[in-house]
Amino acid sequence: MRITSPSGQCLVGLLAVLLAALLFCNLANAAGKPANSARDANEIVLTAGSPQLTSLKVEPVTEIPVPVTEPLNGKIVFDENRTARIFSPVAGRALTIKAQVGDSVKVGQTLLLMDSPDVGGAVADVRKAQADMQLKQQALERSRMLVDHGVLAKKEVEVAQADWATSRAESERAGARLKNLGVSTAANDNYAVRSPIAGVVVDRKINPGSEVRPDTADPLFIVTDPGYLWASIDLPERELSRISQGQKLSVQVDAYPDEVFSGEVKTIGVMVDPTTRRIPVRCVVESNGKLKPEMYARITPLDNSQHRVIRLPNSALITEGLYSYVFVEERPLHFKKRKVTLDLQRREYATVKEGLKAGERVVVGGAILLNSDLSVSK
Repeated sequence: MRITSPSGQCLVGLLAVLLAALLFCNLANAAGKPANSARDANEIVLTAGSPQLTSLKVEPVTEIPVPVTEPLNGKIVFDENRTARIFSPVAGRALTIKAQVGDSVKVGQTLLLMDSPDVGGAVADVRKAQADMQLKQQALERSRMLVDHGVLAKKEVEVAQADWATSRAESERAGARLKNLGVSTAANDNYAVRSPIAGVVVDRKINPGSEVRPDTADPLFIVTDPGYLWASIDLPERELSRISQGQKLSVQVDAYPDEVFSGEVKTIGVMVDPTTRRIPVRCVVESNGKLKPEMYARITPLDNSQHRVIRLPNSALITEGLYSYVFVEERPLHFKKRKVTLDLQRREYATVKEGLKAGERVVVGGAILLNSDLSVSK
């Protein structure tokens, strides 16, 4: 039987305490390290309450047709085929405004009631012409009767017939003028300005009591169908060879930065503006009820082929030397830095040739922050 000395027992106990302390320190250090320290050097994992999450924006990547130019500056405008700029054909004074900006109107609906001496004069001209024609017709019939009885010469009948034809022409002229105004002979000096099309009133330049003139520069009302809009491009001369009638486009506006609207080239101007060296291009755009006239737009002509590419905003890219990288969310809170090969890089976005697939979720905002955290943890 072996007997251990008291000094040996103390030494063993001291070693046990030191081992336990060392093990505790290792466990504490392991708990204090970030979760990605034991993972791949290009991976980073965040916790559910991590403050970095508030700075990250993650979106799935999408495929788009190949763009043929940089986004062009353009503007959303009225579809002129469905827009009416309404003037008054007569002078007068505005009495009552019947339509306000934003009101939906029907064909023939009254927009403005006005007092117009011109209308009263036109009605009076019709009445006088009709009375004169009736008088000349009676004179003609009387002349014919007297000629038949040998009282008058045939020459008098010819004169009476000419007078009647003249008065009839004057009556038809006055009647056509009244018909053009849309007024009946029973009307007084009041005149109603009506909408020639159905749509929405988008502008009004008249107030009660204002003088109305037919030769004014600005229309009294503008009525349009807001469901149909055009996109206008002042195309640089150097880009003309890349645009063709019927070509598809993508349209983006600041009001909806994450949404792309589809469009198509409708007409291309026949001459270059000698001052700006640009060609006017009109495009039909699907507004989906969101676009408004006079919005500025970024319009990108697309390749007519069926080839599609993955598009990324430049904010998603990390450039290191000659190579580009993105952070892909492989699963919630788990991000991996991945090398990508770019096909084309524009001012605001880039297209990817290799390294990504459509539908993968990529960090498009805050990628630089993740890259900094990754560098520190290495």
